[in-house]
Formats: sequence, structure tokens, C-alpha cells
Amino acid sequence: MGFFDLFTGTRHPVADVAPLSAQEARVALLGLNGPDVPFRVRNAAPGEKADLVAECEVRRVGVRLRTRMRLVPETREVRVLEERWENRSAGQPSRQYGRGPTTAVYRQWETRQGPGGRPHRVESFRFDTREMSEPLQDAVLAAGWTWRGVLFRL
Repeated sequence: MGFFDLFTGTRHPVADVAPLSAQEARVALLGLNGPDVPFRVRNAAPGEKADLVAECEVRRVGVRLRTRMRLVPETREVRVLEERWENRSAGQPSRQYGRGPTTAVYRQWETRQGPGGRPHRVESFRFDTREMSEPLQDAVLAAGWTWRGVLFRL
């Protein structure tokens, strides 16, 4: 593992995994779609400069995640650009943009009456960005390919 791999979120497959073809790796990523996952994987549009795109929008907390993926069969790696948009503060239309691997947990709390009659805070909603990134990474690594994070160009 190289020095910059820590900053870009690059992960390598286990040595004894037989690598799949590019088409099989693509099918594995598209196969992640389903009712139990908070994101959707689709073929990229021509202007997106990628082969596949995974998207997730959590309106409850004002967060949108997009992972653009380019499959490079020569080196058996998936080059990945992770992007996120989030509201800066409640009620503000402006959004903050970021790119690169990150782990964030978005929570909402509410006050409820406890058993003794005293109010206490209870977590009412939780979203972890790893709910999107880990299944994608696991599918790529299981296919015997490298998950290579990039910050600028796919």
C-alpha cells in the first residue's frame, strides 16, 4: 500500500482472489441495486466521464452522495471519485461540496419523555456514508479488482 493510498481510500483485493473480467465486475456492481440498499448504481451518462455511477440522496438530512467509477481492465482497478453535497445549515438553500473518501454519520434527535417523566434526547434518524461506500468496495474487491480512489480525474 502506497503513501497516498491512505488519503485516497484505495483498497487492494486479497491475493488469492481470482480476478473477474471487466464485464463481470460491472455486472457485480449493477447487481447491488435492490430495495434494501439506500443507493442506486447505474450506467453513467456520456457527460459524467465514468462507466458507472452510484447515487444516494437522503433528503431528511439534506445530503447527496455520488460515486463515479471507471473500470480499467488493463490494471484491473476501478478508479473512483466520491462526491458529496450537503446543506450548510437548516433552512439554507446553499450547499457545501466535497470530494474524496470520507466517513460521516448524519443524525437527527428528538426529545421524548423518559420513564421518570424527565425529558431526554433520543436518536430518531441515522445515516452513515459507509452504507453506500462499503458495499461498492466489497463488490469490487470480491471481483479481484483494486478500488483506487482519486481526487481529480477518473
